[in-house]
Amino acid sequence: MNEIFELIQKEQDRQNNGIELIASENYTSKEIREAVGSILTNKYAEGYPGRRYYGGCEEVDEIERIAIKEACNLFECKFANVQPHSGSQANAAAYRALMPNGGKVLSLVLNDGGHLTHGSAVSFSSHFYQFVFYPLNKEGKMDYETLREIAIKEKPNVILSGFSAFPYIIDFKKIREICDEVGASMMVDMAHIAGLVATHKHPSPIPYADIVTSTTHKTLRGPRGGLILTNSEELIKKINSAVFPFYQGGPLEHVIAGKAICFKEAQSEDFKKYVDDLVRNTKVCSETLRSLGAKATDTENHLFLLNTLDSFGLTGLEAQKKLESIGVTTNKNMIPGDKLTPKETSGLRIGFAATTTRGCTESDAKAIGTLIYNYLSNKISDTEAKEEVSRLVKNWKLIQNI
Repeated sequence: MNEIFELIQKEQDRQNNGIELIASENYTSKEIREAVGSILTNKYAEGYPGRRYYGGCEEVDEIERIAIKEACNLFECKFANVQPHSGSQANAAAYRALMPNGGKVLSLVLNDGGHLTHGSAVSFSSHFYQFVFYPLNKEGKMDYETLREIAIKEKPNVILSGFSAFPYIIDFKKIREICDEVGASMMVDMAHIAGLVATHKHPSPIPYADIVTSTTHKTLRGPRGGLILTNSEELIKKINSAVFPFYQGGPLEHVIAGKAICFKEAQSEDFKKYVDDLVRNTKVCSETLRSLGAKATDTENHLFLLNTLDSFGLTGLEAQKKLESIGVTTNKNMIPGDKLTPKETSGLRIGFAATTTRGCTESDAKAIGTLIYNYLSNKISDTEAKEEVSRLVKNWKLIQNI
């Protein structure tokens, strides 16, 4: 299948020659890619270490045990399930463990930064559970008193936090207090901030939440997959049953091997420096755009929102397509109070997880902010913009060498 390998090479060229600003994307190490592409993909291993439905699982049992141990070490928790194929699968299992007979979930208004699995009409979540929502305040930040008032009124079984497009610190302690007041379980989806939590650049939800879910491929810089954490011995049994056999069959042991490496890498000093650089780069780009006159949020983590409609007269979709034409990849995103549809949106979500992995510096981040502003404002030509992209990426690491 030469055609497939030719397309893989084209995708590698695209990644090497462009600037990746999608906040949920990153680049794994060679070691992780080797593990995920290894012969472990051949092995069926339904069940859990020591309790499989197939023979020949001695080696994969040990690999999964290592992944569990390193996940618990990294996030300072007692129990982990490393089998979810994705963050959506992790959330499905978490809901099942907390609400086996259905129930009510209080989550963030989806347009304010929630995820599809947090109650969207097109997601399984809204079909199996009743969702009610709390909004952000006018500044786009958490309004804990409004959250409390809605929780008292609605009496949810679960209060969910952790978001896909929220650039600020979340106060998990306050949310725990609200949960205790109304008798709700606390669930946190930390998929976007897992790398920051691992390096103490964001407060950890582990001491407060009943269940924490995550992906492993965003700021954590691992293979594509999901993760579930808890400190409850009772809940981990329910979580395990919800993952297998309720929602999934055989685990992807080749991906679990990659997760194990990812969890170990994230405990290194190099990874801590990476997250420090990531947070600084994101803030510099946001500040640069605002200094030039664009309407962008401030940021305390790895992403920010850019209101392209008010700043440049472009919908998020139009801005995304225009930037992609010069090799800058972003994604259209709803902004708080958005009047446009999810297919158009009024803005972009911009993140620096991937570019920082390649070696993006603070001066590069400033140049990227300037490039975005000048190009979307039609102050520079396509040719000038493409030349600036090439100038920036030529000093960064090649994807295959990370």
